[in-house]
Amino acid sequence: MYHRILVPVDHSDTSSAALQEAKRLANEQHAVVRLVHVIDLAQFAWSANEFLDVPQLQASLRQGGQTLLDSRAEELRALGLTVEVDLLEIWGGQIARSLVDEAEKWQAELLVMGTHGYGGLTHLLLGSVAEGVLRIAKTPVLLVRTPEHGA
Repeated sequence: MYHRILVPVDHSDTSSAALQEAKRLANEQHAVVRLVHVIDLAQFAWSANEFLDVPQLQASLRQGGQTLLDSRAEELRALGLTVEVDLLEIWGGQIARSLVDEAEKWQAELLVMGTHGYGGLTHLLLGSVAEGVLRIAKTPVLLVRTPEHGA
């Protein structure tokens, strides 16, 4: 049913839970999994840049993101799954839009991602990438919570 599954990854527990679900689905469907990690290179390019080595910080973001992708990809490849990785760089843009654009460009059939499921003031203050993706995605989206955030 789903032969192309896109999975955004980061260092969170919810991302790990989503990856576990994507592994299961990919194994059952013999699907290709594309792991993506988004980095915002603009986050250090503001007025404090006179005190920071911005190019070094941006290089560190790239290196950390690629290390994360390679590590997660190896987990899936060890199961015999076909995996692609992509480090998405944005410059102060919206992460949700970047993920949806990547899903469309890659022709993903399913997007699997983690969500904290926060509500109330926490949601208002932090926002939600998952909610943003749900609002604009044309691709089906499967949201996965960690057990402690379960229904």
